[in-house]
Amino acid sequence: MASEMLGGLSETRSQPLTDSQRYAETLKSLRRAEMLLTVSRKIAAIDSLDEALITLVDLISKELGAERSTLFLNDPLSGELYSRVAQQTLSREIRMLNNTGLAGAVFESGIGEIIHDPYADPRFNSDVDEQTGFITQSIICAPVKTVNGEVIGVTQSLNKKRGAFTDEDMELLEAITSQAAVTLQSRQFVEQMEKNRIKENEFLSVVSDVTSELELGSLLTKVMGEASRMLSAERSTLFLNDEKTGELFSRVAMGNTLGEIRLPNHLGIAGAVFTSGKTVNIPYAYADLRFNPSFDKQSGFFTRSILCVPVTNKDGKMIGVTQVLNKRGGAFTDDDENRLRAFTAQVSIALENAKLFEDVQMMKNYNESMLESMSNGVITVDEAGKIVTCNRAGLRIMNVDFVDVVERPMLEFFTDENAWLPDRIKAVEERGEAAVLIDTELVFGDDPISANINVLPLLGEKAKKLGAMVMIEDISSEKRMKSTMSRYIDPGIADKLLSGNGADNILGGKSSEITVLFSDIRSFTTLTESLGAQGTVEMLNEYFTIMVECISREGGMLDKFIGDAIMAGFGIPISYDDNEDRAVRAAIAMIVELRDWNISRIAEGKLPLDHGIGLNTGMVVSGNIGSPKRMDYTMIGDGVNLAARLESACKQYSAHLLISEFTKAKLRGTYRLRDVDMVVVKGKTEPVRIFEVLDYHTSETFPNLMDNVGYFNEAIELYRDGNWNKSILNFNKALEANPEDELAQTYIGRCNLLKANPPKNWDGVWVMTIK
Repeated sequence: MASEMLGGLSETRSQPLTDSQRYAETLKSLRRAEMLLTVSRKIAAIDSLDEALITLVDLISKELGAERSTLFLNDPLSGELYSRVAQQTLSREIRMLNNTGLAGAVFESGIGEIIHDPYADPRFNSDVDEQTGFITQSIICAPVKTVNGEVIGVTQSLNKKRGAFTDEDMELLEAITSQAAVTLQSRQFVEQMEKNRIKENEFLSVVSDVTSELELGSLLTKVMGEASRMLSAERSTLFLNDEKTGELFSRVAMGNTLGEIRLPNHLGIAGAVFTSGKTVNIPYAYADLRFNPSFDKQSGFFTRSILCVPVTNKDGKMIGVTQVLNKRGGAFTDDDENRLRAFTAQVSIALENAKLFEDVQMMKNYNESMLESMSNGVITVDEAGKIVTCNRAGLRIMNVDFVDVVERPMLEFFTDENAWLPDRIKAVEERGEAAVLIDTELVFGDDPISANINVLPLLGEKAKKLGAMVMIEDISSEKRMKSTMSRYIDPGIADKLLSGNGADNILGGKSSEITVLFSDIRSFTTLTESLGAQGTVEMLNEYFTIMVECISREGGMLDKFIGDAIMAGFGIPISYDDNEDRAVRAAIAMIVELRDWNISRIAEGKLPLDHGIGLNTGMVVSGNIGSPKRMDYTMIGDGVNLAARLESACKQYSAHLLISEFTKAKLRGTYRLRDVDMVVVKGKTEPVRIFEVLDYHTSETFPNLMDNVGYFNEAIELYRDGNWNKSILNFNKALEANPEDELAQTYIGRCNLLKANPPKNWDGVWVMTIK
């Protein structure tokens, strides 16, 4: 190396060297060769890339007499040049694209450059000097090349302390970096390997932690959290396929509980990945036609980039998809795809196990719930004659505790007057045929009961005998009375009444807070005239069947039919934690199912029906009102009256579903509401705030719904403040969103009326003069 350098310098001389000059050149070359060997030894002895960079930069600054030096290495994965800067006990990375600035130009060309006036060079970024206060006067920048000529980085020195940077400085800089290139490349490789090792260890640790979870909701939460962390994403969702419904579902946090979101398994980006089995990486979500921006609009989240990979089981069957959103710092890379695919492949077995465990648990809970909810007693006996299970009804019928019957031999439990039953059970087991015993007497304690008894054999796989099941139906006096009562009042109400204080109190009542639903068909008189008596009855029967099913499905109680109107309650005789939400959901279903029914009516040439619904939550008195010969279970009170007034108000406000502020205050779910008015209803003096529920609408029946609601609610606030002009402007904006919005048109007319006749002491309250 030293002789080559010396020879190269001699060839550039135009005159022969004197002995003293030759001696000086030789010493200089030897010192340089010794310095380069020192560089190699020093760098080779350092294990850390950070320390190697710092050592090399200090040596370059010293040998070139520069004020500052920086060595940038190339990151081929990100296409960036990076350098490490020591800050106290930490190390900070500086990164820039490997095709920008002077360093980028030298990296791309592989040819070093000396800049004597950096501020005159367009590639120089003077912002750095402005931020740091340092003044760059000159720059020398050389590529870092391996022995094979591969450029792996650049070295840059600033401001030679004496004189200017020369070609000889460039030769020295290139020689130093060339000596260190192999070691730097190896240290870079070792560092990357160490990072990969740490990542893999973390990956294995995460997989181990995740796959140890059996509860599906917790497992989905863990997988989504780890996927977001692992890929530096803002959000992630793991969808599993529900083969029964053809939907992709996931569990998401909703307050303190987990809620479920579902979507058809062929729609959207998730559906496309599930049906095709191919990964989708979208750097710009809004540029992809499969992306549905309505989710962003509803949630307020802005989706930039999407990575969605299929989840398959060990047999290659598609079981779901994993979707991650918004990579921090850029788009998702091929490495991200590989890591996410590997992660989902590892957790797929755990997902299937958790789903299977949930299915088994649900089946177990379903069977247990079914047994516990039965009014008949159910007892199971194994092959050895030991009683294995007994449901709650069985304990009640036999008037015993759980410990008195379960795990006891049936010969010890069924004794005396009941001793004949074990013989029947054994006979059924032996023959494998069920036995039915009608109106048989059993005695438990001092109380004989009349019962219908069914004894059934229990068989496993390949008809293996497992024992027998005994079903006891109590048909004693209480049972007969309940059967009689169920002829004229709801069976559920009969259960509630008889499970309390018995028949003596069935004429009593109680005061409780419930949600009352009133609905009424619009233009009913016109319909009856066109349909006639027989047609009206047929239409009402079909209409009531659909509407009552909507109410019953949500646990509501039908109180009565009043002509074409329906009165129902939510919270009696059994109250739930979400009575108000059940009432709203039932009302929405009533409107939606009426709309579907109207489609078939129109197709048959019949007139469509329309109705209004009012909901109010308040204290009412409920109970059986009447005489021992004729009674009705019903509700009375102001809470009932207000619900009826709201149903009637639907006509004035061009609405289909109005709820009171008392119902809205107790809703647990999120609904699309708009503030309709503050009114004093007929017969009352205190104003009530009312709201319109719009969740039954589609984009066709109510375009730009949320835009309309936003403008409308702003207009209502201005209206209540007495700012008629601004209110009219916002109502007009609501109409621009939906030109068919009759309520906005009504309010524009009302504002113009109030402008023309300014009220005294305006408080935003509208007094209704009709019921």
